[in-house]
Amino acid sequence: MLDHLEIKTPDLARTLHFYATLLAPLGYRLTVDGAAKGFGDGTRLDFFLVEGEPSAEVHYAFTAPDRPAVDAIYAIGRDAGFTLDRSPALAPHIHPNYYAGYLRDPDDRLVEFVCHAPA
Repeated sequence: MLDHLEIKTPDLARTLHFYATLLAPLGYRLTVDGAAKGFGDGTRLDFFLVEGEPSAEVHYAFTAPDRPAVDAIYAIGRDAGFTLDRSPALAPHIHPNYYAGYLRDPDDRLVEFVCHAPA
């Protein structure tokens, strides 16, 4: 289980816009707005952005409640002009219900939105 994740970005405003836009449908809100920008769902604070040089390539996934949410987040990213990586699709080689879509954040990190529930 992921407790929290902190990533560095050289352009905090641009990266903050990317994550605020795409995490809103999952209930994430900016709840800490200091040197570190912290996102949470009202019960947890588990994702932080800080200004600095990006770390080595990372891939992380955010859980979506269902497949339509994965599709909606991908569409929001597309409509916002964010970099798309892979369209939402089943990945049965991972498990039969693994449904995910992928985008790239402003620092070219792979960001996955995934649902593990059956359709």
